[in-house]
Amino acid sequence: MRIFLVRHGKDDVNYRGGWSLVPLTEEGINQVKKLAEFLNTQKDYYNIEKIISSDLERARQTTNIINEKLNVNVEFTERLREMNNGKIAGMLNKDVEKIYPGLYYNTLRMDERYPGGESPIEFHDRIIKDFKDIVKENKNHNNIMIVTHSGVINIIYRYINNMEWSNKIKSIKVSNASIYSLILENNNRYFELENYCEYLK
Repeated sequence: MRIFLVRHGKDDVNYRGGWSLVPLTEEGINQVKKLAEFLNTQKDYYNIEKIISSDLERARQTTNIINEKLNVNVEFTERLREMNNGKIAGMLNKDVEKIYPGLYYNTLRMDERYPGGESPIEFHDRIIKDFKDIVKENKNHNNIMIVTHSGVINIIYRYINNMEWSNKIKSIKVSNASIYSLILENNNRYFELENYCEYLK
């Protein structure tokens, strides 16, 4: 089984992400169009049978643009959402600094929740559980695509590679509209592509 992990296109960095409903920027839309065209020209290799996507707007837009080219079955799910950052989701950065000064993902304790949201360890455990469930549910597919967020991909990457994870450890590089290609074969699991985005150049 091959799973293509794709990060959504660029959104507006002036707003806090997480469970934000902020859409893609024009640049982000163009990034995803290039990705979609690339996947369309490489159909024989990618041969994607299904797309499972976070239901947050920036991921939903990304999936819809890709599927204009691929025309496959799509499943939107809250299970692949970025970390729940509660009350600050979608707030302007400058407003967060006024109301919650110094509040950032990497300043939280592992068991400390965002106001109205979840903690880093809850985020981690949610993604690992849901990723395992999604793999089991789709075991009859050869190639699926998961459209999600950088935090989610970081957790899955470290899980597959048996690497330590915490919100204090620097994240792996996950560019907008990039591809991580994960191979799951019996007891073997490894990434054959990491942060691939040559089509954006």
